[in-house]
Amino acid sequence: MHHSRNHLFGKRKYLLGLILLLFVSVICVAFSTEDSNDFDIAKREVLLRKIGHKLLLQSGDNTSRVLPVKKIAENEYQITFENDLTFQPDSLMNTTRRFLDKAPLVGDYIVNVLNCSNGSVAYGYAISKNKEDEIVACTGRSQPRACYIINIKFKPTGINTAKNGYLLASLPFLAFVGFVFFKSVKPRRVLPDNHHANKFTLGSVLFDAENRKLIINEKTIDLTGTETRVLLIFALSPNETIERSRLQKEIWEDDGVIVGRSLDMFISKLRKKLEIDPNIKIVVIRGKGYRLEISS
Repeated sequence: MHHSRNHLFGKRKYLLGLILLLFVSVICVAFSTEDSNDFDIAKREVLLRKIGHKLLLQSGDNTSRVLPVKKIAENEYQITFENDLTFQPDSLMNTTRRFLDKAPLVGDYIVNVLNCSNGSVAYGYAISKNKEDEIVACTGRSQPRACYIINIKFKPTGINTAKNGYLLASLPFLAFVGFVFFKSVKPRRVLPDNHHANKFTLGSVLFDAENRKLIINEKTIDLTGTETRVLLIFALSPNETIERSRLQKEIWEDDGVIVGRSLDMFISKLRKKLEIDPNIKIVVIRGKGYRLEISS
């Protein structure tokens, strides 16, 4: 019994350690990935501002300002300007390609040039890693000087998807490990009054669980290890019905095999050994299990 308890305690410590390790790993991955993404996103915003600067220079303006880049949605930004400007579609497309194609966290993206006055699209195109998915039109035509907003929307990259997928996939596994752990950590049973130091008084019989013996009137009857385990479950809950499935689970599960008919055999052997006291009986509760009945 002492070995069995140590084994169970070892399993609990191992499962608890595994849960903590997995939890810390998930948190570390989440924070390290988030920190890396934050840096790359900040770098991308600097590149967008640089695109705005190049457009002003191409428009012949080297004095007015590019206003702060606005993030209007997840993966969507706007570049605005202090003064009106003009632009060549070819130059705009080449400029965005030059700065964004090799930038971190940038895959496919869509550029729309909006009129400040009414938000209509003055020009737009889509850039893709797959050339067949690109949409480019109306190149070679200068756009009139006006107030424009450059709207750039990026397609979510696989990094964020992978991170979220990793975190979400980890949660069910953590929940499963936690379930196994708390399933194994059974609440400590309140021991009955007839129990002291692994010894139980069952009627006129003394059950010594540690030494695997039944003692009555100085007569000793030896018990096998399995018989001791079965009787211990009954002794902890005298006069209570113990389900058959619980007996099988608690007695044989640690061995990796749950045996069906073997339980009946051990119950039968225990009955014969307990016949020394007619006030002690293991009775069958039909459809439920067994009960150790101790009459006064």
